[in-house]
Amino acid sequence: MAKSSSLNVRVVEGRALPAKDVSGSSDPYCLVKVDDEVVARTATVWRSLGPFWGEEYTVHLPLDFHQLAFYVLDEDTVGHDDIIGKISLSREAITADPRGIDSWINLSRVDPDAEVQGEICLSVQMLEDGQGRCLRCHVLQARDLAPRDISGTSDPFARVFWGSQSLETSTIKKTRFPHWDEVLELREMPGAPSPLRVELWDWDMVGKNDFLGMVEFSPKTLQQKPPNGWFRLLPFPRAEEDSGGTLGALRVKVRLIEDRVLPSQCYQPLMELLMESVQGPAEEDTASPLALLEELTLGDCRQDLATKLVKLFLGRGLAGRFLDYLTRREVARTMDPNTLFRSNSLASKSMEQFMKLVGMPYLHEVLKPVISRVFEEKKYMELDPCKMDLGRTRRISFKGALSEEQMRETSLGLLTGYLGPIVDAIVGSVGRCPPAMRLAFKQLHRRVEERFLQAEHQDVKYLAISGFLFLRFFAPAILTPKLFDLRDQHADPQTSRSLLLLAKAVQSIGNLGQQLGQGKELWMAPLHPFLLQCVSRVRDFLDRLVDVDGDEEAGVPARALFPPSAIVREGYLLKRKEEPAGLATRFAFKKRYVWLSGETLSFSKSPEWQMRHSIPVSHIRAVERVDEGAFQLPHVMQVVTQDGTGALHTTYLQCKNVNELNQWLSALRKASAPNPNKLAACHPGAFRSARWTCCLQAERSAAGCSRTHSAVTLGDWSDPLDPDAEAQTVYRQLLLGRDQLRLKLLEDSNMDTTLEADTGACPEVLARQRAATARLLEVLADLDRAHEEFQQQEQGKAALGPLGP
Repeated sequence: MAKSSSLNVRVVEGRALPAKDVSGSSDPYCLVKVDDEVVARTATVWRSLGPFWGEEYTVHLPLDFHQLAFYVLDEDTVGHDDIIGKISLSREAITADPRGIDSWINLSRVDPDAEVQGEICLSVQMLEDGQGRCLRCHVLQARDLAPRDISGTSDPFARVFWGSQSLETSTIKKTRFPHWDEVLELREMPGAPSPLRVELWDWDMVGKNDFLGMVEFSPKTLQQKPPNGWFRLLPFPRAEEDSGGTLGALRVKVRLIEDRVLPSQCYQPLMELLMESVQGPAEEDTASPLALLEELTLGDCRQDLATKLVKLFLGRGLAGRFLDYLTRREVARTMDPNTLFRSNSLASKSMEQFMKLVGMPYLHEVLKPVISRVFEEKKYMELDPCKMDLGRTRRISFKGALSEEQMRETSLGLLTGYLGPIVDAIVGSVGRCPPAMRLAFKQLHRRVEERFLQAEHQDVKYLAISGFLFLRFFAPAILTPKLFDLRDQHADPQTSRSLLLLAKAVQSIGNLGQQLGQGKELWMAPLHPFLLQCVSRVRDFLDRLVDVDGDEEAGVPARALFPPSAIVREGYLLKRKEEPAGLATRFAFKKRYVWLSGETLSFSKSPEWQMRHSIPVSHIRAVERVDEGAFQLPHVMQVVTQDGTGALHTTYLQCKNVNELNQWLSALRKASAPNPNKLAACHPGAFRSARWTCCLQAERSAAGCSRTHSAVTLGDWSDPLDPDAEAQTVYRQLLLGRDQLRLKLLEDSNMDTTLEADTGACPEVLARQRAATARLLEVLADLDRAHEEFQQQEQGKAALGPLGP
């Protein structure tokens, strides 16, 4: 049995932020931090006191995380960024409402005494002799302390308080991972029993010492179960001061999803029911798990459930049948073809998530070249007269400002210059479109054509496909390339506007030109002739797309979304190999093109270079961040591998920014997730000048001083299939409709005759539905019992206490 935990985090927008620049504005961005790990950074919104980000992240986490924090900063191109304020959300606050948090929260000031991180290792004994009671506190070490000095380290010492007495350890210079191994003894003084408090401080030669964190244990704990092990450092107990809105506010959405995943055999009956659901007649189905899920699931949960269901059926080789089941139900209840698949129904969301899961490499191949051009060329183009900056050309040319007509003509030429290659790439991509997508579109085409036979509805079969492929796949990726992993950063305002115009054009093409000239955006009219020329090419493309042999997948279970050889991430990084001796300088990092697949991590001088050096992914034992002070460089990570002799080797890679670093960390951790013998600890520094820069130990083979974070990954389209976790999500959703199922089953049997008379349903159909309902309730009850049994086992293990510190 395993446990899973993930945070869905959305940084929506800010308001009323204070001005930090001389212009009376700010350039805000937001850092998202889980405990001591920065997991995301939003784009910078330039010159704004009310920024809109709308960025969403899914973070897979270990179960023992404590706090989620949002830091809003003002980007300064010269010097250090200014901290505007922060929001801290404890695990308890996030889980207080099962629906999570969705609200405006005032920013609070950042108090250095509250910015603590890391853990301390203690062993405490209560002793008695002829002089009375004595407390012996063995202060062993600490790890991952907050950096307080400009060098990115601290000079930590510990101060132990018991009653009116206090003692201090020695100070260890320039480390966040101090090893003291010192025993401090304090005698009990007369009076009431006292708690034990251990404080960590950063020693400063000039000025006051900086607080690093504290732990405290009650007299009862000291007497019954003296502390022995690692303990998380806490800030001084004080209420977080609300700035009263003077620092502005941040709107965030946060939801924590935690679950206990049972062994595979427990989910087998539910899996069988789900697979059987797609085999029968979809239109009259009212009692299968899929029919119930479609009825119950609403809002944000629908997208998550759709993803889990698609992955579940992909793993069984039945995704096509699953999508066809939902399509038949959707088509059967749609009277007006103009509304077909226009809502966010389970059918629409499932097809949308299916395209993302199966077609993301295809999307990259089609769109990435042109999207990269738009970002790199930064051309100004605008068709809306209300948004045209006619004075712009005066600032970049000596020819004076263009007229509105000249600006329109120039922009039209630029837009078609980008749009033409996009359409060419799409219509020429039939052979590169994944076969599973083509088969799904073929089934969709057939079902819609059978339902709407009239001549006036001949375009509906095309619109059904283009509505998904163009409106829900290509256009959103053009509008927000970062969310589809086409770019590492969000676009600046000018580029964002260019992408919006291109996305609108692609949407119009996807609508087969039917709504041209009917909306409010009449300023798009100069582009209409070009769009209409593209429509006929798109019709031909859709005909060729669904002209594929076979009616469904082979039905072969899939262990992964993509073959192990498929590239899941690539790009330029700076690489440095571990050297046996000598001073590691920043010049040891060399620019290399890097590819990551499920099998290898490969390097070469350029994408075209034939010679490659590869590391088998199966050899990876840890993928971790490296402290900035190790090489005096930011955004460095390490890949620790183990060769056939058992020796460990480290490769250091530097990324351009924190987002790229997080994405590579996540991709490498996912690729190496099945590997055995993963390291529980490693060194976040480098071995230089005969010692580790992090913990100052002189042995290269010394045990790691910091915990590894293999469980911390970002959720995206490349997440591996996990049938048990996906089945557990489905089970949780079905529980919401259990009462409804019970009411169906408890209906008086005499109502069968009435129902038959009212609906025309035959007794055999009603009997099958009743049997299906009873069977589903039985499966849910069995899963309930399995969860209760495993929970009792866990409680029994917890009662025995931990096996070690």
